[in-house]
Amino acid sequence: MIRGRFISFEGIDGAGKSTQHAWAVDYLRGQGHTVVATREPGGTPLGEKLRALLLSEPMHLETEALLMFAARREHIAEVIEPALARGDWVVCDRFVDASFAYQGGGRGLDWKKLETLAQWVLGDLQPDLTLIFDAPVAIAQQRLHAATANPDRFEQEQAAFFERVRASYLKIATENPVRVRLIDATQTPNHINKILENIIATF
Repeated sequence: MIRGRFISFEGIDGAGKSTQHAWAVDYLRGQGHTVVATREPGGTPLGEKLRALLLSEPMHLETEALLMFAARREHIAEVIEPALARGDWVVCDRFVDASFAYQGGGRGLDWKKLETLAQWVLGDLQPDLTLIFDAPVAIAQQRLHAATANPDRFEQEQAAFFERVRASYLKIATENPVRVRLIDATQTPNHINKILENIIATF
């Protein structure tokens, strides 16, 4: 059995990541692939319960990181690894890079602690391809405010928080040039669709 492929979608809130995630799932299915569409935090019944807490309840930043990785461990064991073993494509809306960008960059948690958690929870597992959708914070926040009536705990953060998150994503892209593709999310959705088609066809 040939191992499946694993693609993660990343970016600050309002960059258009989730819209493109949904498009990519439909596109890949149209190409004849069996696709598992999933998200983090979440992806499993337990993960979705943890997601509800993470998006609504105030908590210590280390508690936040630990709950993110707890949901991720369940997600990997119950969804991602079985799907890849079947030969399916896994297309995930956020994965471990989000913890480094949000809990590390945004919240200021020591990256070494996150690296320790990542090694424990992921082992050697990494996406085959990570797409980071990048947009200036002002543009992303304008989109977010227009589209979101009831923002969650993260979406309510101030611009400075998202500037730190964005800087962390840019750092991740620079340090992982083989795995990561940085996409200008200020382009039109149709233009981005074409870019994704080309990336997916050649990776």
